[in-house]
Amino acid sequence: MSGADTHYRALERLYGSAPINSKFASSLEILDEGRARISFDVTEASYHAAGAAHGTIYFKMLDDAAFYAANTLATDRFLLTTSFNLHFTKPVRAGRVVAEGRWISGRRRVLVAEARLVDGDGEEIGRGTGTFMRSRIALSSLPGYSSAGD
Repeated sequence: MSGADTHYRALERLYGSAPINSKFASSLEILDEGRARISFDVTEASYHAAGAAHGTIYFKMLDDAAFYAANTLATDRFLLTTSFNLHFTKPVRAGRVVAEGRWISGRRRVLVAEARLVDGDGEEIGRGTGTFMRSRIALSSLPGYSSAGD
């Protein structure tokens, strides 16, 4: 396995180890440098009072997909979201949704990435752009990143 592949698999483990992700039926796949995909299932448990997915679901999945796309380029440090712009396109009620993240620019201190949410019919339901800053937290210090297994 190449160094990049090792880094990508470690990022996937890191995503899976985050306690917040035990609340969501989701999985991360790093596709290549600057590209990440999160698949998740929208259920009634994530609905707002009017019977569709709450905006927190949109934000979480868009932010995570953009974050991990950007963190493919930072092999030593954990990134932090410094801003995120979100646009809701269409409500979603239930089913499989995919967040596709893509790095746009920056490689040193600040990185920019975007993500889009697509429903089971292939229609875009949301979009976002974020800026991410290198933190002082070494990726190798995070148990989810450095462990060889789940």
